[in-house]
Amino acid sequence: MTSRARCARSAKQEEPESYSYSITELAREFDITPRAIRFYEDQGILAPTRGGASGLTRVYSPRDRTRLKLTLRGKRLGLSLSQVRELIDMYESPKDVTAQARRFLAVLGQHRAALEQQREDIQVTLAEILQHEAECRRLLGRGRRS
Repeated sequence: MTSRARCARSAKQEEPESYSYSITELAREFDITPRAIRFYEDQGILAPTRGGASGLTRVYSPRDRTRLKLTLRGKRLGLSLSQVRELIDMYESPKDVTAQARRFLAVLGQHRAALEQQREDIQVTLAEILQHEAECRRLLGRGRRS
């Protein structure tokens, strides 16, 4: 990212609540497609208002931008969309921060356990592949001597 893009991004982050974003601006900022943004809208994560003369132009608020940013962060962590939505919704409600942090820890713990199980499964599969490769090499070596 260029320093110019970083400055533009920083300036946008400090805009007042009345600032709005177009789908193109968000797509550029987060390096995703407008189609991905529309998908998150369809999933109820984003809720743009409509503007323009025809009323068809999507207008995203700073809240939508933050929700998109958190969604993409959760996706990078490997969380499911339902987990991401639950966590985002939980943090938007004025509930007990302790309960929110505990729930987030629980979600992360479950996800970590699933990833560790996948890693173990991959290690077992790789060991089996090594055995099959060794057997094939042994058979090929025996065939050359005949």
